[in-house]
Amino acid sequence: MPLRVSTISFLNPAPLLYNFEHEPTAARLREHYDVHYTSPSICAEELNSSAADLGLIPIASLTPELAIVPGCTIASRDEVRSILLLVKNPNRLSTDEALARVHTVATDTASRSSVIYARILFEHFHHTHPTYIDQAADPATMLASADAALLIGDPALLAREHRAQIDAAHNVPILWLDLAHLWRDLTGLPWVAAVWAVRPESLASTGITAQQLITDLTASRDAGLVHIDQLVAEWSPRLNLSADTVRTYLTHNIHYILDSDCLRAIKLFRTLATGINALPPLNLNLVKG
Repeated sequence: MPLRVSTISFLNPAPLLYNFEHEPTAARLREHYDVHYTSPSICAEELNSSAADLGLIPIASLTPELAIVPGCTIASRDEVRSILLLVKNPNRLSTDEALARVHTVATDTASRSSVIYARILFEHFHHTHPTYIDQAADPATMLASADAALLIGDPALLAREHRAQIDAAHNVPILWLDLAHLWRDLTGLPWVAAVWAVRPESLASTGITAQQLITDLTASRDAGLVHIDQLVAEWSPRLNLSADTVRTYLTHNIHYILDSDCLRAIKLFRTLATGINALPPLNLNLVKG
């Protein structure tokens, strides 16, 4: 039986999935992995419900039953561009003052981690407790009904491309804040969005060893980073984004190596999320190769 893989249909994991989507490696990997695509939150639900064996999941969705696969991540060392917090700022206040006055946040719920990062920003660092409203990822609609809007992934990138139109559509100034940059300023650590996580018991039933899993996922990431130009050519027309925007995003904004700083960031995220009663405590479990 192949390993059932649930992953994300966004631009940011494209380098991680390169070998799974391009020949000749894709044919070999299909013998061992059955890959399908969904949103980050559904990806996590499938993994935690045993509908999938391996998933690229938001770090907020890690549970004691799952193990992180070493090597790969979706993270950022500073500005990520694809996690946007738009804040109405009619009085042109400083960032801290504007955030302190936010009472309602319209949230795109495609990623649970991003919502909890926002909660940590408000509740832990600014000691406020806004109300969160689940909405489709449309900045105009979101800002019409809330003081702030949280956009993630491709909708955030597209919003940046149309910033002038979005600003012009509102009769108040808007602060455009990169949530990953705010996290870096506040903690000194990378912002981490997602990791590969596996149900360890599934490896025995599929015949894939832990080392093979680590090797396959790392090799796919490395191949993707070598073939950035090809990924730019594929994704730029798909998202109607400029080639320069896609290239900068994949090479500068996103960090794909799960290093010690990223692991420290995941632990801090969990500690702070536990402190605001957003998540239960968790000791990280890593696959041993």
